[in-house]
Amino acid sequence: MSYESTIVKKPWGYEYLAYENEHVALWFLYIKHTHSTSLHCHPKKTTGLTLLDGQAEVSFFNHTNKLNPGNKVMIRKGLFHSTKATSEKGAYVFEIETPVDKQDLVRFRDSYGREGKPYEDSTHEMPKAEDCLWITDEPKDYDFANCVLSIKNITDVSMFEEIDNKHNVMFLKGGLQADYGQNVAGPGDVVASSVIKQLIEVFHKVDPETLVMIIKPNEQ
Repeated sequence: MSYESTIVKKPWGYEYLAYENEHVALWFLYIKHTHSTSLHCHPKKTTGLTLLDGQAEVSFFNHTNKLNPGNKVMIRKGLFHSTKATSEKGAYVFEIETPVDKQDLVRFRDSYGREGKPYEDSTHEMPKAEDCLWITDEPKDYDFANCVLSIKNITDVSMFEEIDNKHNVMFLKGGLQADYGQNVAGPGDVVASSVIKQLIEVFHKVDPETLVMIIKPNEQ
């Protein structure tokens, strides 16, 4: 099923697909103040959450992470989690998933009566508005949700050194590799630039098809 032209309405706000390739799908979520997603997991896929604007809390069974703009959380397969907006204007969130499978969802607890229910069907969809973000593989900058999103082809590890330590790097294609071709960071990973700069002290190879998004929150 293609979600490229639709917004999916949620009791906590809405979400829509902002980018997709054969490796990853990137969704934008708007969560209303004090509302939260279900406590859910994805048994087959890994997800990365990045807060673009507002404040939020990502909760697990035993602890909660408070997020400010630019903060990110990587969530392994099968880990139950819930995201709540704590700022009055709500929370603006990117969720990247790999592999691509929107139906890979198990809801455990939910404030809106959706425990044990699958992903929303077509009755919850509406056409995208003209101002909805859609990202292509073309290198360019997007101004969105109080951030600058820079799409870049990375052809040499030295290019990572140019990225500010405060920014996160989201891998869309390719990846940083060990000399024998194993990805150290690849599609679906969201990695702090400061961490990448440590990794490239040892790993000096990038896949020639590497495409990343650099997420730069504007000064608050």
